[in-house]
Amino acid sequence: MDSSLDTLPKIGAPATRALGNAGYTALRDLVGVPRAELAKLHGMGPKALDIIQSALEQHDLSLG
Repeated sequence: MDSSLDTLPKIGAPATRALGNAGYTALRDLVGVPRAELAKLHGMGPKALDIIQSALEQHDLSLG
């Protein structure tokens, strides 16, 4: 599988920390996760969510 799914996209330190603290360490971990659930994480903003969604769409995947 594509190795870009093994890392997180460049979304900024606060959003990266928020994902890591929630147990998400790779883009593949976010497939199907509800956007609203991620939006509740401290440090996760709309811009980061848009970047994640765009990165997933490059692999024909999506947030939940």
